[in-house]
Parts: sequence; structure tokens; C-alpha cells
Amino acid sequence: MRSSSATERPGFVWVAPALLFFGLFGLGPVVIVLYLSLTSWSGLGAPEWTGLDNWARLVGDDQVRSSLGITLFLTALCWATQTPMALAFGAWAAGPQRSRAVVSSIFFLPLLLSTAAIALIWKAVLDPHFGMPARVGPMVGFDGDVLGDSTLALYAIAFIVLWQFLPFHMLLYQAAARQVPASLYEAAELDGASPFQRFLRITVPQLRHTIIASSVLMIVGSMTYFETVLLLTNGGPGNATRILPLYMYARGFVAFEMGYASAIAVLLVVLGTGLSLLVVRVTGYTRMTSQREGV
Repeated sequence: MRSSSATERPGFVWVAPALLFFGLFGLGPVVIVLYLSLTSWSGLGAPEWTGLDNWARLVGDDQVRSSLGITLFLTALCWATQTPMALAFGAWAAGPQRSRAVVSSIFFLPLLLSTAAIALIWKAVLDPHFGMPARVGPMVGFDGDVLGDSTLALYAIAFIVLWQFLPFHMLLYQAAARQVPASLYEAAELDGASPFQRFLRITVPQLRHTIIASSVLMIVGSMTYFETVLLLTNGGPGNATRILPLYMYARGFVAFEMGYASAIAVLLVVLGTGLSLLVVRVTGYTRMTSQREGV
């Protein structure tokens, strides 16, 4: 029998360093950006207080609405492609196959590269003159510019994001799938369930916690695809791939409207937080409790 001292939670002193660190480097910058969103500042000199002028401009800015729509579409597209593939590959990698270790190692290679390196590599691969479209395109009847096409460019970015972040989410599902009791699969197999039925009826429900956590990470991560879009298309062709973070960068570091860019940054924080809370609320994640002893 456990003593009461063994089951007691750590006190405030234990979490104080983490709270202090989060306050300084997490909440602190948000507060500063919120203040700058109420000012007019070019990046030099002292910010000039303007109240809600930037926010009034934000509401009436058609380019913000367009960029917001592209951002939400890219987020949904990335979630819809990454989730099923990461779930399937993660569940497979948790099995006893001999090729599992080799294939998993190959899949994890993108995790070793920086976002900038990945964007530059794929930009070279998709180059219309010297890359894959020029060499393989004529064989399949395609001779266009993938990143220069207003329709294909956004899907190409979603594919590159999938290639980059699939290993990370696959690793989450792999670790979670290994915790599913083998007795559940053995009982289902005795009842005549096929491998697909066992995956659908046992693996997916058992990984519900992980699916929700992975989805939240994808939603928050979709607000950080700035480098990928900047290096691949710079928001083009036209404004077809100009996501909200890229528009924020253009306002702040190209037009030197730091106050207005800060307002867009606050909008991004609210958007990411709101979508994450919505996922948690709708899925009932806050009501989930662990069945593991000691947790």
C-alpha cells in the first residue's frame, strides 16, 4: 500500500521555474506584441500610441481576409493528409515486421533537416527548367511549373509539409500503438476479425488521445509554415499562397509597419489558440482520464 506522501503532487515550488520561464519567454513577448499592436512604429524610434487604429484597419483589410482563408485551407489540407498517413504508418511501425526498423529510419530522415534546407531542396526538385517537371513531366504529359501554378502551388506546399512533418507524428502514433494491450488483438483475431477490422475497431479508438494531441500540434504548427512558403513561392504566384504569417512579415519587415504587423501577429495567436481549444472542447479531451496506475 502506498503512503500518502508517495501519492502527493509536487508543490508550487516544483513548477515555479517552469512558470517563470514560460512567463518571460512565452507570455512576455505576447504582451509586448499586444502593446505594439496599439501603436504606430516603423521599427526605429519610439512607438506612437494610436489606440485601436490598427485593429480597425485589420477588420477592413481584404488582404487579411484572403490570407486568412488560405491559411485555414492549408491547415485543413495538412491535417487531412498527415493524420491518416501518420496513423497508418505509425501503427505499422509498431508491429514486429523485420523491415520496420529500416523503413522507419528512412522515414525519419526529414527530421534531421531544417525547414529552410527542405524548402530549398524541394524548390530545386520542382524547378521547371532543371528539376523533376522538366525531366519527368514530358513522360506523363505535364510540362507546367508546379510552384508557378496558382492551383498546384498550394497543394505542392501541403505535400512538402507532409513530407517534413509526417515522421514526427508517425513517431507519436508508433509510441502510442505499442501501449495497446496485445490481448485485445488476440481476442479480435480469435473472433475472426481481419487486420483492417482490428485496426479500425481497436487501434484507432485506443489512439484517440494521441490523435487529438497530434491534431492540436498540427493546427498550431500550421501557423509556422512561414519559412516554407517564403522560400518556395514568396506568396505567389500572385497571392495564391500568401498565408497570414507571410503577410505579417511583409507588413512588418518590408513595409516597416510594425504596429500593424503586431496586430496580425496577435490575430495569429488568437486563431491558433482558439482552434486548439475548439478541438479540445469538441473532442472532450478535458474529460479524458488515464487508466494507468499512478497517473
